[in-house]
Amino acid sequence: MKLAYFVHDLSDPAVARRLRMLKAGGAQPVVLGFCRAETAPETLEGCPTVDLGRTYDARLGHRARMTALTALKSRRFRRLLAGAEVVMARQLEMLAIAQAARWTCGLRARLVYEALDVHRIMVQDTVKGLAMRNVEKALLKRTDLLVVSSPAFVDAYFRPIQGLGDDLQTPVMLVENKVLELGGRATPQPSPASGRPWRINWMGAIRCRKSLDILTALAARRPDLLEVRIHGRPAYTEFADFDGQVAAVPNVTFGGAYTAADLPRLYGETHFCWAIDFMEEGLNSAWLLPNRLYESARYGCVPVALQDVQTGRYLADHGFGVRLARPEDLEGFLETLTPDRYAALKAELAAQPLSAFRADESDCRRLVEGLKKPSAPVGSNSQAAESSPGKLAA
Repeated sequence: MKLAYFVHDLSDPAVARRLRMLKAGGAQPVVLGFCRAETAPETLEGCPTVDLGRTYDARLGHRARMTALTALKSRRFRRLLAGAEVVMARQLEMLAIAQAARWTCGLRARLVYEALDVHRIMVQDTVKGLAMRNVEKALLKRTDLLVVSSPAFVDAYFRPIQGLGDDLQTPVMLVENKVLELGGRATPQPSPASGRPWRINWMGAIRCRKSLDILTALAARRPDLLEVRIHGRPAYTEFADFDGQVAAVPNVTFGGAYTAADLPRLYGETHFCWAIDFMEEGLNSAWLLPNRLYESARYGCVPVALQDVQTGRYLADHGFGVRLARPEDLEGFLETLTPDRYAALKAELAAQPLSAFRADESDCRRLVEGLKKPSAPVGSNSQAAESSPGKLAA
């Protein structure tokens, strides 16, 4: 199946992971996208890429102009997209371009909207917020399938705000952010010795100023209790001085970017994973199920979440992890944590089925089949989609 994949950032590691999944499921992707790095890759996971230009974090106006210009010129992709059975768009800006390309190139391909975040502007009662919601809703009416990574996106946003299931009958598929393992993976390394100082990692997209403040403040005040290790790609626009704040606390370190091959070691070196985010508190941050949730659980590192957000509800439903009422409770939890209690937390995690956190070849095939197969629209209970990639909300 030929698939045209429109992406918001060619340099995003999550895009490469999705391409591996699509290829393993039998798709033949061609990738078109903007890039937030200085140089765009000519190929990605063996797939040819088309660089649509440079975009930047936190510059929505510039990205809107780039989106409009690219959509207006989308007919130039006619030969490249010929024969595509599916046109898939990652995030809203790319959905606008993908729909324009499908129309100007005369494609009969199915249009798939991969909505993995809901930006705060989409729920604001402003002229700009209303305009963005109207654009999205108009595009959703032309969309054959909506892909989400958390059921809360449907329950908290697409159903009550965009009318999904009422006047909007777009089908939904849940594809969780599980660790992709094709052909096996090395055995995770054991955790460090149980006891103080407890090590917490914060990995992935590092974009939450409040999280950095909480972790560095506690580490500075209680070096006997806590050590923090940060790995990933910081969104420097979200911080006053990320590097300086980290450097000021000896027991907080930043290890930079990493690859999938590094995950067993990085998670295996720490006791806990910080699976808390406040960047869009009460909105996207409360609805998402982040990559680090599945990665940490897969590699034996106990996740820490807030109990009243979707990540905390996931941990409660599955019976593992640490669920805090408030982030300030972290110090008290660590203060009273004993080696025996930590061993019990590890045992709860070890009892979980690996399929809850790991996607394999069969998941990839179900994903691709779901992309190309017509399906029923979303009904009254999006939680029905939560078990595996390719399963539709019923």
